[in-house]
Amino acid sequence: MEPFLPADWLPVIFAGLMGISILLYVVLDGLDLGIGLLSRGQSKAHRDLMIASIGPFWDANETWLVLAIGLLLVAFPIAHGVILTALYLPVALMLVGLIMRGVAFEFRAKAPDPRKPMWDRVFFAGSLITSVTQGYMLGQYILGFTGGWPGLAFGLLTAACLTAGYAFVGACWLIYKTSGDLQVKAVGWAKVGLIWVALGMAAISIATPMASPRVFDRWFQLPEILLLAPLPIMTGLLMLSTWIFLQRAPREEDRLSWFPLAAGAALFTLAFFGLAYSFFPYVVPEKLTIWQAASSPEALSIILVGTLVVLPVILAYSVLAHWVFRGKATELSYT
Repeated sequence: MEPFLPADWLPVIFAGLMGISILLYVVLDGLDLGIGLLSRGQSKAHRDLMIASIGPFWDANETWLVLAIGLLLVAFPIAHGVILTALYLPVALMLVGLIMRGVAFEFRAKAPDPRKPMWDRVFFAGSLITSVTQGYMLGQYILGFTGGWPGLAFGLLTAACLTAGYAFVGACWLIYKTSGDLQVKAVGWAKVGLIWVALGMAAISIATPMASPRVFDRWFQLPEILLLAPLPIMTGLLMLSTWIFLQRAPREEDRLSWFPLAAGAALFTLAFFGLAYSFFPYVVPEKLTIWQAASSPEALSIILVGTLVVLPVILAYSVLAHWVFRGKATELSYT
């Protein structure tokens, strides 16, 4: 029997760490982006409360994206080059959106009232650009960067669906963190967002096996189909239960207001595991496996030590922030 060498298991560990970072970013910063998307057109009081609800958390949530891209660069440099080359323009636009959002968030809190509407528009635009580009990149990645009109059309579809998905988790966050008229509005937004999430998952489920014969076999041949079957079943049941809950929300005494948010996070998690199951062991679909793209075992060993220090710190800070600022959102001020 051949020994299980570091070159065999270290790339798997880093793929898992990178995947966890991406998932946490999508869920945590996704709700921040959703708040930005939903803030457009709201009254000043509602808009201020919406933005205040993410004030203590948004910058920490973005850290997961930095960690994920950093792990991709240092652990899978070949894949980093391939992916960033194929997605150069949307990545650049995403960075512009993130910068706009960060600047607008800080400036609107300090700007005099006559100038706040301008920064609110910048905040919305930055959130929209970031969401759309991330969705487009997801579509391109799923199709293996094939290009052409089919790739463009599918990228635009996933861009719309992921943007709506972010609005959905943003609305679920508001159901949990607010009350009164804004909470009622958030319930309506969550209903519409859940429909788009269902459409997006259906579109990805159809396109993914069509883009890859290997994925098709993994989904529809025995015994692999038995391993995958629990994911769509759990997803369907979770969507149904969330829809039923939203029909009766908000409930008396704000009971179970956390449920839509937990359900939204679970839906994104199930979708993530479905994609991970489909593409593993490829880090670039059908082109590069994690072992082909990985750095040397010596480099990965050193990087792993640093990652195991940084990752718990980021996680602990995020947990602490949510614990300290638990409960309903209040006015955000800088003194």
